[in-house]
Amino acid sequence: MRVWAVANQKGGVGKTTTAVALAGLLADQGQRVLVVDLDPHGSMTSYFGHDPDSLTSSVFNLFQHQGQVPDGLAEALLLATSHERISLMPSSTSLATLERQSASQGGFGLVLSRALAQLWDRFDFVLIDSPPLLGVSMINALAACEQLVIPVQTEFLALKGLERMVHTLNMVNRSRKQALPFTIVPTLFDRRTQASVSTLRTLRLDYGNHLWQAFIPIDTKLRDASLAGVVPSQLDASARGVLAYRALLRYLLAQSLSGKVAVA
Repeated sequence: MRVWAVANQKGGVGKTTTAVALAGLLADQGQRVLVVDLDPHGSMTSYFGHDPDSLTSSVFNLFQHQGQVPDGLAEALLLATSHERISLMPSSTSLATLERQSASQGGFGLVLSRALAQLWDRFDFVLIDSPPLLGVSMINALAACEQLVIPVQTEFLALKGLERMVHTLNMVNRSRKQALPFTIVPTLFDRRTQASVSTLRTLRLDYGNHLWQAFIPIDTKLRDASLAGVVPSQLDASARGVLAYRALLRYLLAQSLSGKVAVA
């Protein structure tokens, strides 16, 4: 099982879309895929038609056992999605209280890793959708994954979020036995705007070794897929955004297999 996390400390950069699109393309290839929603806003959970405000069982339940995960709990939390080869471990708004609980109890950094260990033989890939802030949930995502994808909207303010994310990654890597490989993915690119063109140029200059050199364009078909509750490739396999994500997936798989993914 390969575990990828999608994270950035800025919201609105395409994290959920990236996680869902990559999961869909992997599932289309016959892979068994688990998507994990660690964001209290529950965007991925809502994407697949579940209500994070009303769920009584969610990823939050994993954190209710003093840092341990009872046998069978991870399996019990799984929900079906619109794709027969994708399962969801949903979020709930209860996750918003996790920081307060973890401050008083501690030992929560490896909870997700322990949960995924229970599912190791069931899935080929896991994609984790992280919240846009540094906290227990993001630390769990970074600890559990073997490869990090950082979507960055091609606009100036997103560069500041990227700086914070790379700083966080450097801190996390000090506690890991091996540095976490990461790939920066330019998203929401609009070649008609100077902001997008300029930001992409800056990313290529400042983060060349870590950057996927192409980009994910703005594509209304991606939004239409979320409204329909299906992965983008199910809605329109030839959409510009889907073709871009397909190219990104090929890149990530090739880099992973070759061991050439850049590390901090």
